[in-house]
Amino acid sequence: MLQTVHIPKLIIAIVSAAYFLETASAPSHWRFLDGVDLIIHEAGHVILLPLGHFMHMIGGSLFQLLAPTAFVVHFHREENRYSAALILFWVGQNFLNISVYAGDAISMKLPLLGGADSIHDWNFLLITLGLLEYTPWVAGVLRATGTVAIISGAYQAIKYARH
Repeated sequence: MLQTVHIPKLIIAIVSAAYFLETASAPSHWRFLDGVDLIIHEAGHVILLPLGHFMHMIGGSLFQLLAPTAFVVHFHREENRYSAALILFWVGQNFLNISVYAGDAISMKLPLLGGADSIHDWNFLLITLGLLEYTPWVAGVLRATGTVAIISGAYQAIKYARH
């Protein structure tokens, strides 16, 4: 059965793909969604605080991934594959965002919301897990995962941009 392409959806898919692929090429540049992600990140710390220090520390990054993933799952269950694909870009962008933070675990040069006295989440997490020496590898895996999610989102959004 021949299906027609929904031109506005296709344009949105292509523009979104271009934007998020550019984000993947330079993940350390601040973008609008990073502000949204920061709010979600900080909420994750607060929500997981009662579960102990380790969960409190991982809560920010965990919630950055869980929030958009919940929307992907919702749209997928509603069989709205196009919307799920568009939100997959956001999941990928969060992996990229987290990769920058994780990659800073040794040098700890990124400005933190709580100032110089704040605990660097990823420094704490990687030291606790005995993985600090693997910081570049951890950051690389997170960045690669984000890039793959964005490419997957682009493929699916273009695929589902039809009536």
